[in-house]
Parts: sequence; structure tokens; C-alpha cells
Amino acid sequence: MHESSRRGSRGNATWPPVTLLVLAICGITVVADGYDVVVYGAVIPSLLHEPGWGLTPAGAGLIGSFALVGMLIGATTVGTLTDTLGRRRMLIGCLIWFSVMTGLCATATSPEMFGLFRFLAGLGLGGVLPTASALVGEYSHPKTRNLVFATLFSGFPVGGIIAALTGILVLPRFGWQVMFLLGLLPLLLVLPLAIRFLPESITFLRAKGRQAEADRIADRWNITSDDAQQGVPAPEQSPSGTDSDSMSPVRALFSRGYLVATVCFLVMTCLCLFMIYGFNTWLPEIMRRAGYSAGSSLGFLLVFNIGAVVGTLIISLAADRFGSKPIITTTYLVSSVAVILLSLQLPTAVLYAAVALGGVGAMGTQSFVLAYVSKHYPVRMGATAMGWTLGFGRLGSMLAPPLLGLIIGAGLAFQWNFYALAVPGVIGALLVGLVPRAPEAEAAAGHGGVGGTSRPLAGQT
Repeated sequence: MHESSRRGSRGNATWPPVTLLVLAICGITVVADGYDVVVYGAVIPSLLHEPGWGLTPAGAGLIGSFALVGMLIGATTVGTLTDTLGRRRMLIGCLIWFSVMTGLCATATSPEMFGLFRFLAGLGLGGVLPTASALVGEYSHPKTRNLVFATLFSGFPVGGIIAALTGILVLPRFGWQVMFLLGLLPLLLVLPLAIRFLPESITFLRAKGRQAEADRIADRWNITSDDAQQGVPAPEQSPSGTDSDSMSPVRALFSRGYLVATVCFLVMTCLCLFMIYGFNTWLPEIMRRAGYSAGSSLGFLLVFNIGAVVGTLIISLAADRFGSKPIITTTYLVSSVAVILLSLQLPTAVLYAAVALGGVGAMGTQSFVLAYVSKHYPVRMGATAMGWTLGFGRLGSMLAPPLLGLIIGAGLAFQWNFYALAVPGVIGALLVGLVPRAPEAEAAAGHGGVGGTSRPLAGQT
């Protein structure tokens, strides 16, 4: 948007109040999302001893995959529906859905009922990140978008940390059911704020002909009409020759102008989530097999998540200055180097530092990839791009736990688990270089930089 309109009443060009508001609401929702995903790992020991259930470790692993399957379906389906029905409506719907289904897990009287509720909760959980990412990306300035996405995605490990610490306090005193009843808290803490304050996408409203609503939001947050119109590229700027503006978001995602980038983003996210879920699922057990005590092994997992939060926020400042490609390449390689260090016999302090770097490399890369996706596609297909990227990435999260489990079960040396986690980082670093420039950027370059952009709060991305 124009400099004067971005400044608003506080003279802040890159952090207008609407950015802070949307980030706060979406960020708290992602924290709740992270809690609901990680809480299952915290209660598995209790479920294995639940009277009358007869749950085995293999059965517990199968139930764990139910939520991931639901998240895969939710990410692709909700992400696509978001570009049709609206970001605000879908985010609020996902928040209500996964909170209620998580709360219902506390009422389960059998593993089958519990697994059903976890699958249903996964449908809503899978839709949160693509919807929140699309909305936050639209209401953020390109100069700070990597930091915005790092802050948003940090909510996930923060939710995981809360789940782990809550489990330590709650499980011995009140049982596993209370852990899931606490999943209803977003209905009280977040839902009223989202209903009252969360704005809808201005570009979405204009595309649907809801001009009056779009004007009200623009007037409230000092967003000029011309700037909001930038979210829809002009038809003559379609560089692919396929008039992608007239396509459905899914068709446009795989059209000639976006196909290569889409495939790269899908695979890159798959590799990121493979590393993230591989670490979060098996790191304590791998370190235990390497000779560390149970307490120390859990300490490694805590350091992994803390390192992810702190390091990602710091590196995001460099990403906003130097661009997405060099930073994503670096964080991918950092993750690979970190896990190789973990395979060596090094002092414990060095290993803790390597685990923290692994958190930055794995989770940091994911947040930077999401920021890159946000900048690469037009607003009208942004949530679809996020949904498909994260949905396909769920294949990596589903593959990592059983694959590393097979390596452990085969009796191979613990180092082979780290080698399996290092390879995705190297492949991901290579894929970053294959992502072409966005079609709109090519068109702008071909016209001397004249024309619309793809973000209402942005200049040229």
C-alpha cells in the first residue's frame, strides 16, 4: 500500500495495527493447534495402561496416524475451500471443530472411539495453518513477512512445549482425560476475539463482489482502495498464456506458470515435516539408545523445540533482508549438519547445541518455506497453495515415525536414524534452487516493473 496509508496513526510502515491484530489471533490459534497435535504423545503411556482398552504400542501408533491422515485431508480440503468461502470463516470454523473434537476425546470409552475423535480433530487441525498463513501473509508487509511467518509458525512448538509441561503437572494428578478437556479452552479464550476482531481478506471480498464489506475493512485499517485492488493481478499481466486469473485456484496452482514452483514447494514441505516429526517422535528414544538417561533424552526434545522458537525468530530477520532462497538453503543444510553431529561421540553441551540447531533447521525451514509460498502466489489462490503445500507435506510427517521405527527395530546402530534425517535436508537445499521466479514478477520485469502486485499490504514482492 502507499507509504502514507501504511503508516496509519502510529507512523509504522511495516507493522501496522492490522498486522499485529491478525498475527496475534492467528498465532494463538496455531499455539492451540500445536497443543492438540502434541498432546497425544504426552498421554500415550497413560493410554497403554487404560483399564479395559488393551491398547498395544502398535495400536497406539496406528491411532496416532489417524490424526495425521485427518490433517492431510483437512489441509488440502479446507485450504481449497478457504479461497472459495473466505479465510476468516474457515479459520473460525476450524478452531471450533478441532477444539470440540479434542474435548470429545476425553469421553472416549474405547480405542476405536478415541481414534475416531482424533481423526475428526485432525480435519480441523490440518486446516488451521494454511488458513492462518494465508490471512497473515495477506495482512503483512513483504519486508517483514519472514519474521511474521516465523512468529506464526513458532506457535506450533510453543503449543507442544505447553502440552509437555501440562502433562507433567496434570497427568499424575488428574489423568489423561483432563489433558483433552483443556483442549476446549480455545473456545473461551480465542473464539470470542476472532469473531469480534478478525478481519476478512479484502481481496477475497472484492473478488466475490462484496465491495461494501471490503470498503469498511479498508477504511477501518487505513488501507486505500487502490492498494487493496493490488491483490488481483490485471488480466493482461497473465504471463503464462493460460489466463490463470480465470481458473479455479487448484487448476491455477498446477498451471504452466506455477507447476514447477508448486512441485518444489510440495516436496520441500514434505522433507521439512519428515525431519520435524522424526525429531519429535523418536529423538528421546534415539538418545536413550545412545546411552543417555530418560531425563536427559527428554531434555534433548525440549531443547529442540526451544531452539526452534528462538533461532527461527532471529534468523527470520536475515530472511527479510536477504530473501527466501539463500536462507532456506542455509537452514536446510544446518539441519543436516546438526543431525550428523548428533551421530558423533561429542561432549553433551555440544550435542545440546546441535539439537538446538536441528530445531532451527527443521522448523525454521518450514516457516520460511511458508513465507516463500505466501510471496510466490497471488492472494486469490494463497490459501489453496498453503493447503496443498502443507497437505502434501503431511506425507512426510506420516512417513517419518514408522520409517525411523523400522530402523530402530532392525537393530541398526543409532547413527543410522540421524543419517535418515540428514538426507532430506540436503535434497531440500537442492530443490530451493529449482524454484523459478513468480509469473507476476516475470511480467513486472518485462514491463519495466509497472503493474499490480499480489499483496494488499505490500509493494513489489
